[in-house]
Amino acid sequence: MAQQNIIGSAVRRIRVEKELTQDAFAARCQLAGWDLSRETLSKIEACIRRVNDAEVMMLAKILGCKITDLFPATTKAVLPVLRHSK
Repeated sequence: MAQQNIIGSAVRRIRVEKELTQDAFAARCQLAGWDLSRETLSKIEACIRRVNDAEVMMLAKILGCKITDLFPATTKAVLPVLRHSK
């Protein structure tokens, strides 16, 4: 399956740095009003689920980081995720 987002690895890294399990993080999302399951979080972290702009904002808020912390430093990581016209 093709890569669907560019922030999944950063979400996982920051979550682990904060010593949160996927279940604990999903629970925090639900307390904040976002019905995110552990399974969906797993797909985001594995980069097999797209993430929209509102979800990026929520992830950053719940992780306690800046939105920019979730994005790679170079645009090279963006290319595999871009939709290409056929």
